[in-house]
Amino acid sequence: MFKIAIDAGHGYNTPGKRTPDGSMREWEFNSAVATLVQDELQNYEGVETLRVDDPTGKTDVPLKTRTDKANAWKADVYVSIHANAAGSGWNSAEGIETYVYTSKPKEAMTLAANVQNRLIRETGRKNRGVKTADFHVLRETHMTAILVECGFMTNKEEATLLKSDSYRKKVATAIVAGIAETYNLKIKTKPAPASSSAAKKSDKLYRVQVGAFANLENAEQLAEELKKKGYPAVIV
Repeated sequence: MFKIAIDAGHGYNTPGKRTPDGSMREWEFNSAVATLVQDELQNYEGVETLRVDDPTGKTDVPLKTRTDKANAWKADVYVSIHANAAGSGWNSAEGIETYVYTSKPKEAMTLAANVQNRLIRETGRKNRGVKTADFHVLRETHMTAILVECGFMTNKEEATLLKSDSYRKKVATAIVAGIAETYNLKIKTKPAPASSSAAKKSDKLYRVQVGAFANLENAEQLAEELKKKGYPAVIV
C-alpha cells in the first residue's frame, strides 16, 4: 500500500488563525480540503490515507503528535494543508505557495512542483512558487513532506474563495492530481456494466418438458412422481 498522511493545519479554536472579520477560521478551510483530498484518494489503486490532525477541530493536535503519528504509521508522503495570512488585517498579499524542507529533498521538490503547478492551473491564482522553510512538519517527518498555503485569509478576494465549496474542491482536486502525477497512481478500474442484451437474456425463462401423454392418467402419475421429488409439475 502507498500511505499518505494528511494534515489539516491547526484546530478550530487556535488563536489568530482566522480572517480579519472572523467570518472563517483557518481550520474550516484546512479540514474541508483535507476531507476532500482523502475522499478523492480513495479512487486510486493501492492507496491508504491517515488524518494526523483532529477532524472534529476540537483539539489543535500538537505538531510533534502529528509527525510522530505519521512516522509510526510509516507513511510514504505527508501533506499539510493551510490557508495563508499576512499580518492581522486586510491587505493585498495574495497567491498560492508550496513548501519543502530547507535541504530541498529531491522527491519533495518534485512533489511540491507538481502540486503547485496543478493548484495554479486549477485555481488561476497568483503563483508564489515552491519555497523552503524549517517547519516542524517538514523537518521531523521521516517521509517526503510538503506544506501547501492555498490563499490568503487576509486578502478579501481570496478569503471569499477560501470560504466557497467550489474553490475548496478545486484545491483538493489539484493536490490529488499532483500526488497522482508524481507517483504514477492509477485510478481504480470499474467493472463494465452488463449490456442490455445480456440483461434481457438473464430475464428470459426456459421451460423443460418431461413428456407428453395421450392418456391423462399416465400424465397425472408422472406429475405426482415429479412433485414427490421436489419439482413443480403442471399438466397442460
